[in-house]
Amino acid sequence: MTIPIPAALLSVVAGCLGALVGSFLNVCIHRLPREMSVRHPARSFCPHCSRTIPWFHNLPVLSWLFLRGRCASCHQSIPVRYLLVECLTAALFACAAWKTGPAQPELLAAEVILLSLLVAATFIDLEHLIIPDEITLGGVAAGLACSALWPQLQGETALWRGLAFSCAGATAGYGLLWAVAELGRLAMGRQRLTFEKPVPFEWKRSGDAAELTVEGESMDWAEFFVRGSEQVRMHVTGGTLDGRAVGAGDWVWGFEKLQCEGGVLDLNKVERIDLSITSLVLPREVMGYGDVKLLAAIGAFLGWKAVLFTVLTGSILGALLGVAAILSGRRDLATKIPFGPYLAAGAALWLFAGPALLKAYWTVVTAAAAGPGQ
Repeated sequence: MTIPIPAALLSVVAGCLGALVGSFLNVCIHRLPREMSVRHPARSFCPHCSRTIPWFHNLPVLSWLFLRGRCASCHQSIPVRYLLVECLTAALFACAAWKTGPAQPELLAAEVILLSLLVAATFIDLEHLIIPDEITLGGVAAGLACSALWPQLQGETALWRGLAFSCAGATAGYGLLWAVAELGRLAMGRQRLTFEKPVPFEWKRSGDAAELTVEGESMDWAEFFVRGSEQVRMHVTGGTLDGRAVGAGDWVWGFEKLQCEGGVLDLNKVERIDLSITSLVLPREVMGYGDVKLLAAIGAFLGWKAVLFTVLTGSILGALLGVAAILSGRRDLATKIPFGPYLAAGAALWLFAGPALLKAYWTVVTAAAAGPGQ
């Protein structure tokens, strides 16, 4: 089979561009969760020694391999994630160019924007269990704009229809996972722990953040207050509050307020609380709202059919990994991977082969329903 030279050349160029974009995505992946600007400083720097990285040590893929994954200044290890992001982005851009071909450059531009957002969302979610609004809400805005400029992204020709289908996709994406998140919270929104004997509980402030520790397991305090209105409840048998002894009773915690001993305390003025408890009720979310907004962005780019395909495929991938983790004795692996990467994988699969897979599935279903000899 003869490979068309223009398509092959476009794929090579797109792959090289993808590696460059992947280098920038690494900046976003490092800085956005830490609320750092992606523009200042403009030059990349080593997170260990903070020295500016010269351009010849910042070449995508090549520099990591040449430096053997270490900073040239302080010789500290550079995470392999930098190499993976650049290689993955390059591969995705090349595949998108091969699929789309040189006849539809506008469609290719929209697809590589979406793929870039999916890569950044995946690696940030894997490391920090969040997806920043710059990616999700920015993705919704980008999807609406691309669909209005290039309605063929939604399979339409009129600009207004492209925008209308993009709005419908974003609404479907947000609404579907919002409903799942709300129903899940109502059904499984609390984790209740009861102990036969009193166990140690510690709440400790560190600057503007705080963490709690129960039976040696530490957790970030903020993760229990996604909405801000949640409550942590417990029965206390005794302990100390900033060194002051406290007695038994039922305590109710908000993010910044604590109801105990007949009064309300401002947790911003408390440094450390050590208690013995016999019961603990923790709020929990079955799904982060970053996932909800990410699916809205996917819908804005790809439409409502892609939303349904993405959720179904992401769920199947999650279930398969869960089964594989259990069979391999790594049950904890499945719980450590958030849903965002599965959604990103489902959206990428739709982009490259989704309509063809649906057509093949419908052909099989139709043939099975017709029965033999029909």
